[in-house]
Amino acid sequence: MKVIELHKSVTESNDRDADALRSELKIMKTFLINLMSAPGSGKTTLLMRTIRDLKDELRIAVLEADIDASVDAERIASAGARSVQVHTDGMCHMDAGMTRTGLEAMGVGDIDLAFLENIGNLICPAEYDTGAAANVMILSVPEGDDKPLKYPLMFEKSDVLLITKTDALGYFDFDLDKCIERVRRLNPVIKIFPVSAKTGEGMKEWEDWLRENTAAWKA
Repeated sequence: MKVIELHKSVTESNDRDADALRSELKIMKTFLINLMSAPGSGKTTLLMRTIRDLKDELRIAVLEADIDASVDAERIASAGARSVQVHTDGMCHMDAGMTRTGLEAMGVGDIDLAFLENIGNLICPAEYDTGAAANVMILSVPEGDDKPLKYPLMFEKSDVLLITKTDALGYFDFDLDKCIERVRRLNPVIKIFPVSAKTGEGMKEWEDWLRENTAAWKA
């Protein structure tokens, strides 16, 4: 009996597509970030604050992925960025082919910094290369400091971790130092920025990272 490993076949094909897309984005000088998190972590709120802070310096676009609805794309557009909504027809992640389709529909030839706001969960998105130049994940304070123990792959695959809603630290049993220690064990080179889109805490460090890496990608 012949056994076909479908998951391996699919991910290998996707990896090739992702490498091709990444190379094309490099030529276009568009720095694409794959932004991942659980639902309710504050992805859209953080993006809106980031866009408002940087829109006079960088041309920004956001590809909003969701199972249904278009409310997030409408909010992003109101912040001053180009935005397109992509519906995944029930799929719990974006892959390179889906990302390419969305970017082509949106148009990024004149864009410096693009965000893919991936589907909200901590499992599937980590398994698929989208063709992004960097993977950024969000962990919000209300979710708890034990998430690195429960969803290690997401932390291992990410280049940057944003710990959001730090203005709520006094209201939740969240040990920031313990969380950072757990993340570092999984990924010693990850950049970690505790931030609050509400108060502005940590936003300068995050936005400086965006400026530096967008400039390096375009060089």
